[in-house]
Amino acid sequence: MGGLAVNGKLIIIGASDEPLEVSPNFFLFGHRSVVGWLAGSSIDSEDTLSFSVSSGVRSMNEVFPLESATEAFDLMMSGKARFRVVLTTGH
Repeated sequence: MGGLAVNGKLIIIGASDEPLEVSPNFFLFGHRSVVGWLAGSSIDSEDTLSFSVSSGVRSMNEVFPLESATEAFDLMMSGKARFRVVLTTGH
């Protein structure tokens, strides 16, 4: 939260059971806001993919073979995964 600028907006995408604790002063003295969004529309997804293609944005992945799915899942759930965790099937 400390990186959110004055007049900034934190957008939480997806659902989580984790509580978000923020002091009211964070909002009052910085004109900041937090909004939630379960998922974008199909147009949002299309716009995002178009932007990615036009600007050369690529995801950074940690790739695991399917046989290591348990290890990959544990890494992801522990919060120690550095990038997006991807499983490969060898095909």
